[in-house]
Amino acid sequence: MSNEKAPSSASSSSYELSKGINGLDKVILRDARGSSAEVYLYGAHVTSWKNDHAEELLFLSSKAIFKPPKPIRGGIPICFPQFSNLGPLDSHGFARNQFWTIDDSPPPFPTSTSNKAFVDLILKPSEDDIKIWPHSFEFRLRVALGPGGDLLMTSRIRNTNIDGKPFSFTFAYHTYFSVSDISEVRVEGLETLDYLDNLQKRERFTEQGDALTFESEFDRIYLSTPTKIAILDHEKKRTIVLRKDGLPDAVVWNPWDKKAKAISDFGDDEYKYMLCVEAAAIEKPITLKPGEGMEGKTRTFNCFF
Repeated sequence: MSNEKAPSSASSSSYELSKGINGLDKVILRDARGSSAEVYLYGAHVTSWKNDHAEELLFLSSKAIFKPPKPIRGGIPICFPQFSNLGPLDSHGFARNQFWTIDDSPPPFPTSTSNKAFVDLILKPSEDDIKIWPHSFEFRLRVALGPGGDLLMTSRIRNTNIDGKPFSFTFAYHTYFSVSDISEVRVEGLETLDYLDNLQKRERFTEQGDALTFESEFDRIYLSTPTKIAILDHEKKRTIVLRKDGLPDAVVWNPWDKKAKAISDFGDDEYKYMLCVEAAAIEKPITLKPGEGMEGKTRTFNCFF
């Protein structure tokens, strides 16, 4: 596998460009302390995030298919401009199965200068995209490693329509976290909140538990959520903390055994080792007028207890 440096002198110190599975281009980020991340240009898809102990914090299915236009199963798919089947497009929209471009001259990001490992990617609609979603947009994504090995993702989406038309969209960072045993995991920070239960036709309920635990299939959209959500993995004595900004909702999903067996690019028993906790904007779609933009950020870090 090539470990060739990126050609741009401006960014060559911040990332490496190499070939991934099936020859797909990927970017490798490395922090001085030893943490790392990998981002495929296909889908702007983060497929790996390791802490400074070289422990993988994201789940990637052993059956993931790295063959466009099939989306990659695991890591952090980007759902845009539609989450799930909440609209006329294919499930989760088209951003996750498009080839993004490295942008070596992005507009200024209000990101700490201590983040030396980062890459900027950009997506603009293709002719095929405009046929199914007739809007012009510019989607800029920065993926960065913070000085403590944190994974930072910043999405900037702008309406570039010249016909004066606004557009609306839903969005999620569909993050698959790696866990030691789903039955030993707790999620804290979503207590007492309302949620839409996707297993009950998106009927609205209020969370009654003092934390989320998992004993069967789980698929909920939590509404008006706090900026901080914690995933406690008791077996690994590790907590993963997700902080988000500009994304009011949170999706929590595990397919469990029956649905896992029905997913072709997912191992029958892999549901035991993953949990999706996703920063999202779903209940109230984001509407942008021409020239307007939005920013949705997440910062994920891990600590031990």
